[in-house]
Amino acid sequence: MYDFVITGAGLAGLEFGYLMAKKGNRICVLEKDSRIGGCLQTFRRNGHLYDTGFHYVGGLDEGQPLNTLFKELDLLDLPWKRLDNDAFDEVIIGDEHYFFANGFDDFAEKIITDYKSNGNEISKESAEGISEYARFLKDVGDNIFNVLNDAAHSNTMDLFARSAYQFLKDTIKDDKLIGIVSGTSMKLELRPETLPLYTFAQINSSFIRSAWRLEGGGMQIADKLAEGIKNFGGNVFTNAKVTKFIEKEGIIKAVEINDGEQTIEGKNFISSVHPKLTLDLVPKEGSQIKNIFRKRIANLDNTYGMFTVNIKLKDGVVPYKNRNIYIHNSFSSIWQQSEYQPDFNNRSLMVSYQAPTDGSIFAKNIDILMPMYWNELTKWEDTKVGRRGEEYKEMKRRLAEKCIEKVTEYIPELKGNIEDFHTSTPLTYRDYTGTIEGSAYGIRKDYNKSLMTVLAPNTSIPNLFMTGQNLNLHGVLGVTMTAFMLYKQGNF
Repeated sequence: MYDFVITGAGLAGLEFGYLMAKKGNRICVLEKDSRIGGCLQTFRRNGHLYDTGFHYVGGLDEGQPLNTLFKELDLLDLPWKRLDNDAFDEVIIGDEHYFFANGFDDFAEKIITDYKSNGNEISKESAEGISEYARFLKDVGDNIFNVLNDAAHSNTMDLFARSAYQFLKDTIKDDKLIGIVSGTSMKLELRPETLPLYTFAQINSSFIRSAWRLEGGGMQIADKLAEGIKNFGGNVFTNAKVTKFIEKEGIIKAVEINDGEQTIEGKNFISSVHPKLTLDLVPKEGSQIKNIFRKRIANLDNTYGMFTVNIKLKDGVVPYKNRNIYIHNSFSSIWQQSEYQPDFNNRSLMVSYQAPTDGSIFAKNIDILMPMYWNELTKWEDTKVGRRGEEYKEMKRRLAEKCIEKVTEYIPELKGNIEDFHTSTPLTYRDYTGTIEGSAYGIRKDYNKSLMTVLAPNTSIPNLFMTGQNLNLHGVLGVTMTAFMLYKQGNF
């Protein structure tokens, strides 16, 4: 019998498994796919390596939050590459360019300098607002570990119950400046009506501290964690889809694998898949989980998904840029991305370069990401990977060509120098990761209903727990924090 049986070998499941295995617990991680990693997965086409959902992380410098967490997870010896200190992100809005610098004072100063150099006048009040905004981000990041302390956790929940957009309006006031500081919007869903201040502040804070890529792809994180679990005596199984939690006498006794092919017994059960899918695995009859809670979880909204173009470049022609590029049509469009944009020109794009592993000054490949909405894909929602038909392939090809054409306006070296490209949609993410509607950021957190949308790891079944991006924060730092919350606070 295992001490912990973990459903899902994405980042959260592997991190929690590693932490508990390191303490001497017997661990079993079960993954429905043929490969572990979830959104950390990489894939190869014609011998070339591509990332799927991993692009960069924040706060990995010595003494910073992710560094502290990754030190305990033994992930600091991977080939991390720091992005440019004075320009880790470039935000392009129309014909104006803005560069984000690491360090909160430098970040604020650079925003103000770039604003003026783009021909804008800034009031003293707005300039002070940018500095106040930077100080606020620093304070939020400095207190990130409050969530692991029950006594201090209420301050975090207060920020989950405040509007990010209203905070920016009250603090910065200038709509163009609000657009600029929000311009790295592909890290989260900017939705004025719902986005909590804590989500916005914590994610932006981590990247302003420091920003990093990983040479050789995000799968190295998953592989390192899985290898560690095995070295500590645990097991990680693929092609092992959990199809039922077996509940008896008010607790989970075992999980059923692949529709009854096998059952695995355990003392504690952790699910890192979407909460709705987790509850669907628990039969309703005689369960401690009430129908009203099931309905509440099932009715929660999910954030939009992502269309991705993975581009292989011809050798030695497109210079590598040690930063990310965000492209927006207008200042006002930045906070409109959460809603379906039928006009392609109103959609924001992110360009991410894969760090060359051979030290070359030229890029081997880049990724282009763009928000994509489920209503664009409903006609194919009952299909599976590789069986969606020619109309679907043509839709992806047209979108990819539009993305490439738009990005080529800012990276002219792309013209004529693309050797090959591959595409994915939220349908792809749904089928490979089990994420409902291929959501990029999980369940939509709502400051108006923070207690309903920010979920606790425990359930009404005392030995069934949840973790992953749907609980508190998404992204590498957010998911890692949820794994540590369960690790530190779980009553095991």
